[in-house]
Amino acid sequence: MNDLKVVILAAGQGTRMKSDVPKVLHKILDKPMVEYVIGVSKEVGAKEVCVVVGHQSAMVKSIIKDRCDDVSFALQKEQLGTGHALMQTGDFINSGNILVLCGDTPLIKAETLKVFMDYHEKEGNAVTVMSMCVEDPTGYGRIVIDQKNGSFSKIVEEKDANAEEKKIKEVNTGVYIFKAEALCEALSKLQNNNAQNEYYLTDTVEIIANSGKNVSAYMSMDPNEFMGINNKLQLSNAIAVMRDRINTRLMLDGVTITDPASTYIGSDVKIERDTIIYPGCMIEGNTQIGKSCIIGPNTKITSSKIDDCVTILNSVLDRAEIKGYSSVGPFAYLRPDSKIGEHVKIGDFVEVKNSNIDDGTKVSHLTYIGDSDVGKCVNFGCGTVTVNYDGKTKNRCKIGDGAFIGCNTNLVAPVEIEARAYTAAGSTITQNVPEDSLAIARNRQENKEGWRKKNDNE
Repeated sequence: MNDLKVVILAAGQGTRMKSDVPKVLHKILDKPMVEYVIGVSKEVGAKEVCVVVGHQSAMVKSIIKDRCDDVSFALQKEQLGTGHALMQTGDFINSGNILVLCGDTPLIKAETLKVFMDYHEKEGNAVTVMSMCVEDPTGYGRIVIDQKNGSFSKIVEEKDANAEEKKIKEVNTGVYIFKAEALCEALSKLQNNNAQNEYYLTDTVEIIANSGKNVSAYMSMDPNEFMGINNKLQLSNAIAVMRDRINTRLMLDGVTITDPASTYIGSDVKIERDTIIYPGCMIEGNTQIGKSCIIGPNTKITSSKIDDCVTILNSVLDRAEIKGYSSVGPFAYLRPDSKIGEHVKIGDFVEVKNSNIDDGTKVSHLTYIGDSDVGKCVNFGCGTVTVNYDGKTKNRCKIGDGAFIGCNTNLVAPVEIEARAYTAAGSTITQNVPEDSLAIARNRQENKEGWRKKNDNE
């Protein structure tokens, strides 16, 4: 469909969420729910996407702009119904096919929308409504079929339905596709003569049907895709559905997830075969994990790149890179712009920030490396600190290949430890150390005999 435009309805407050955050910004795993709807719109070929905002519009627009490209906005100052929301889009809906989606239905799949749009074109409809059958239709608009000829008649909202109409189990999902001309004409005739005094988009469907144009409903077989999110309980249910969907896809692609119910992986994460994900892991953002890795348990990874055969145990990684055959943790923290080479060991209670650590280096425990460039096969003793901040600026340390940093060494940046140099345990290094040298920066030990007895007498 070459002329597809998408309007996403995201103006509502969501009072039942009982939150200061606009409903469409609540997260499903690592993304605001409206971002999933924008993503699926582009996946089905939308040339333009317009998000209708209202409640806390500045916040909603700001977050969407930060996370999504090529999205325009329309402002619905007063929330007077879904039809009124479409009226605010102006010229956006004047041409093409207009697909209308809800910003609080993040579970809808591209495959479902593609079949829906194909049906719309094949039938030559002026408007097609996505419907579904549910056991409990309470709260949904009912799809009313003309009993004489079996054709679509209208959609009746819950508060306007009579007793007989409330028994109908085929309901409106809130997804529509219109021919632009038919939509604009129907909006010009729309009225608010209903229990809510609102301009219902559902009424435009009846207006179009009464004008003699083709109208029909297409029934989806998976109600989960249209799960509306109106409170925190429904939010948790949607998170569970998305989690299971992503984990299932990864497992079918060859990833081992030992406890899917406790493993949360974002939709943009890529993991290759034979990697094992243990319980309690949260993997987010644009993370890429190679083959045959071991991740977890209880590890959080955000937007990081991990090559093949890496082991990460009980640790946190945020925008870090790790090359193959390295190990991290337990209880390590790799902060942004940490780049770890091959066959590197980052051990327990080690923190790395904005540093390059080359192949074969060992940082076994209780060490902080910040703003540093570390060569190959360096050994860090326990308790090493790169003292990179002087209160005003961040300075870098440089440590050459094969250097040996003794336990409890402070490296006060900017300083360079050249290749194969040693620092003695307990030293505070403030000057460069030449290659093949030993630097000792500590007071000579002095034993005061009898000191205890003398002080006890006092």
